[in-house]
Formats: sequence, structure tokens, C-alpha cells
Amino acid sequence: KAKAMRSQIYLLKMYGKLLIFACALHVWAAEPDLDWWKSAVFYQIYPRSFKDSDNDGVGDLKGIQSKLDHLVDAGVTALWLSPIYRSPQIDQGYDISDFRDVDPLFGTLADFKELLASAHQKGLKVILDFVPNHSSDKHDWFSKSESGDEQYADYYVWREGRNGNRDPPNNWISYFHGPAWKFSEARQLWYLHQFAEGQPDLNYRNPKLVQEMKDVLTYWLDAGVDGFRVDIISALFEDEQFRDEEPSNIPGVSDTDREYLIHTYTDDQPENYDMVYQWRELLDEYQRQHGGDTRVMMTESYAPLGKLFGYYGNEIRDGAHFSFNFWFITELNGQSTAHAIKFVIDKWFTYMPWRYTANWVLGNHDQHRVATRYGTKRVDGLCMLSMLLPGVAVTYNGEEIGMEDGEVTWTQAKDPQACNDVEANFKKNSRDFQRTPFQWDDSVNAGFNAGGDTWLPVGSTYLTANLAAEKADPKSHYSVYQNVVKLRKSDTLKHGDFSTVAFSDSVFGLIRSLKGNETYVLVVNIGGQSQTADLRYLGRLPDKLKVVLVSQSTRKVGDMVPTGVVSLGAYESVILSS
Repeated sequence: KAKAMRSQIYLLKMYGKLLIFACALHVWAAEPDLDWWKSAVFYQIYPRSFKDSDNDGVGDLKGIQSKLDHLVDAGVTALWLSPIYRSPQIDQGYDISDFRDVDPLFGTLADFKELLASAHQKGLKVILDFVPNHSSDKHDWFSKSESGDEQYADYYVWREGRNGNRDPPNNWISYFHGPAWKFSEARQLWYLHQFAEGQPDLNYRNPKLVQEMKDVLTYWLDAGVDGFRVDIISALFEDEQFRDEEPSNIPGVSDTDREYLIHTYTDDQPENYDMVYQWRELLDEYQRQHGGDTRVMMTESYAPLGKLFGYYGNEIRDGAHFSFNFWFITELNGQSTAHAIKFVIDKWFTYMPWRYTANWVLGNHDQHRVATRYGTKRVDGLCMLSMLLPGVAVTYNGEEIGMEDGEVTWTQAKDPQACNDVEANFKKNSRDFQRTPFQWDDSVNAGFNAGGDTWLPVGSTYLTANLAAEKADPKSHYSVYQNVVKLRKSDTLKHGDFSTVAFSDSVFGLIRSLKGNETYVLVVNIGGQSQTADLRYLGRLPDKLKVVLVSQSTRKVGDMVPTGVVSLGAYESVILSS
């Protein structure tokens, strides 16, 4: 009886371990000819902050063109440009006064075409930001709409106010604080602006406006761009009845903050999806008529999964090629456990329909940098993970060198999201910190320009955290980035199955396998203490595995590691292959 009892206890313990370490196996039907974008690395460039060619303090198109070889060296597939359109620049280019021209701050249309040709010559795709929700109030359309011109009267969202037109039509709140409505003395009506007052919302219930914006897409396709990132798609349509939104009852939130309300009637409305599907049809038809590679569309929404996947398409219509997965930003941080990381990855694949393509975003111009959110010692492990997972990888400029947020004071602030609020909320609301100039080298202004005053201050870490220094260091963030991007070209990482495991709260594992090809194993210690991991929980593997890439490690590339219990130093990440 005692022996039987011990056997039962042993089995229960083993069963418990299996529950803890259970691998989530995901099997994919491999596509023999994977479309270019499905395994691409998209590199986001914030033009103001990338490279200043004329020493006026602001990055520009000629500066970007001068640094295309860096993108080739890094191994990325496509560069995605944040807005370069003509603009009064109250929201750093997201307030567009001409959707078909380049702002003089960045150069000319000829400069853009030269950049485009040079990028294509070097094998790089070029993606433009498409900002469909609003224009600038300095756009000719708005001037005509405000004056009551019959052709443009309904290009924007106009409403009569309450209480004899003295108060806004409803209680909606702007992303940039305060009412989302502004009264026009000229037209004696209120116009909707979900962002700044100088960014009136376009009216997609007007077929003429819909066609205007389709023509904008066609204009840039004719110029030769390879696709679009659709900005803030969640805000495109609003409730047709303009109903008040309910309070969120979040403690401590001011009634001028957008978080004060639950955005039932302003976020991710059902009509948004149809418009995305129409744009996809335009892109696909353009390819059919003109040939060439797929013109890609990626959409931005922080919607919950049930609404987010609607942007990908439905049973009968295609939508975005992918909608950004922000979960490494919104659901995880430097305090997250390996179990939390596993949960987030597995949940995405559980809910994503099999015919769609996953994507992984670690940061962007609206979010604090990944090195600041997670800590610089975790950057390489996260980079390896995002690059080894199936699907698209998205890099925000500077992530490849582990750039941290810069230091910006209230008096130096440029972001209207913060400037429209009080100084006490500056650090919470400002996006300036993650938009400081790229750190190229240790020369004046980090090599961003020749010494002119920069539009935002250069980060204080540039003397050591810069591209030139990291290119000379085989253990740097850049070296890790460059080498893991190269691995993505393997058939295993393009087509293979994968599974995840949380060995403990601190150690995460990922395996990628494809019959007849090398197997890759990633093990990441996200904690500051030494840990162990039993690789046998990842499934059937050879007796020994070869080290392919390491970070924060005493191991060397080419070392052989027995497939069993391995020790990991603090923050160590290692990629192994069969």
C-alpha cells in the first residue's frame, strides 16, 4: 500500500509539472511561396527624429535617404514612414492640409520620389502612413465646408449644439483632453475633433468624401509606394445618433480626460470594418491591374480581440493584411512573468483565425520605448522572441540599438497630448520622450545633424548607446538584432510549427520546428537571478544543441549544450539549434 501510495503521489507531482510546463503546440499549413510581407520586418521611421540633412533641427527625407544602407545592413524588409504630408504641424504631421504633397519641413515631392527610387534599388519596400480620420482645419476642404460650400458641406462631421446651440452636441471627449467639439462662428455649428481642435474629423457617411480618400490612396500607389499603415482606424466612424457615452468611474480621472468615459459610440464602430474592406479591395484591384508585389495594409487599433480581428476581414471579405498586435505594450511590462508572456502569445494564436498572419510590436512613437518599459537587460530577449515567433515583426527606429526614452522637460514639450493638459500630468501623457533623435554616433547631437538645435533634446545616453559603437561590439543590442533578423530567412522560421513553455516565473521557452529542417529553441531568463530550465519539456530534441545566438551570457556561438537541465545567468537569452 505504501509503495502504491508513493507511486500515486509521484504521478500527481509529474502531472502537476506537466500542467505548469505544458507546451502550447501550434501547427501551421506551410505555404510553399510565402508572400513577401508575411515574414517581413517593418521598420518604423519617425522622420522628425531620424536624420537631419540640412541642420535645421528636424529630420527630413534626404536624411532618411542617406541612411538607407543602415536599414539594408540591419536586414529589414520595409521602411514605414510616419506622416510626411503638408501640415501646420500642430500634431507633428498628423494634421494634414494636403494629402497629396510633402511638407517643406521634410523636403519636396521630388525628394520623396528620389528616396522611394533609392529604397527600391536597395531592395527595400516603402510604406506610408495613411491618416484617414481627420484633416487639418487649414485643409482647403475644411475652409470650404466651414463656409457652407454645397460640394464640401458634409465632408466633416457638423452638428447643432444643445441648449440653443450654446453647448456641445454631446459629452464626447477628445484624445487631447476636453470636449471633442468646437463651435464654428462662421457656420454656426459644432464640428467634431477627436484629436486637436485643428484636426476636424472627416465624415465617412458622405460617399464623396469616401471617394476622395480612395483617390488619395491611388495617388500614392501611382507614385510607387508599397502599402499603407492606417492610423487610428478605431476612430473612423461614430455613432450615427451621437448618443452620450457612459462614465467609466475610474478613480482619480478628470472629467476632461478621455478615460473619463467608456467609448461605446466613438471607438471601433461596425462601419469601420466595411471601409477597411473597401480599401483592401482597392489595393488588390490595383495589383491586378498594374502587377508587382502585394500592396500591403496594416491598421492601428487598441481594440479588444473580438473587435480587433474584424479589421483583418470576415468570412467573405478581406480587410487589413494585419492589424497591429500591441499586447507586448498593453498587457506586459518589466514586472510580467514568463507565464504571463506565454499566456499572451498563446491567447493571440488561439483567437486569431488560422488564415490570418500574426504580428509582434514592441514599441512605437506613441509608447514609451521598450528599453524603458522593460529595462535594457531584457531588450535582447524580447527582440529574439518577437523575431522568432511566426509572422510579421515591427521595429520602431532605435529599438535595434536598445535606445531608451530621452529626457524632455515641460518647457521643451512639443506633444499636444501633453501640452493641452497641466504640467503635473506631463510625464504621464507626453509622447516626446520616445521621439527624441536617433543616436547614430558619439559626435555632436549623436550624429543626428551637424550641431544645430534639435527639435527635441538628444538623449543623454548617446555617448555609449549609439549605432557606431554597437556595430563595433559583437555583443551589442545591434549585433543581436542583426543576427536574429538573419535567422528569420530560414524555412523553419518562415513555415515551421511552434510551441511555448513557461519553465518558471522567470524562464520562458519557445521552439520552432519544421520536418527536414533545423529546429530552433529560444530560452529567455527575464529575471535578475540565475535560473535553470529543463529543455526536455520542449519535446523530442537531439542529445545536444548548438548555440546560435546569445545575450547576457558566458556561452559562445558554436558551443554545444546538452539537452537537459541548463543554467541561465541573470537576464540571459540563448537561441539553440539542432
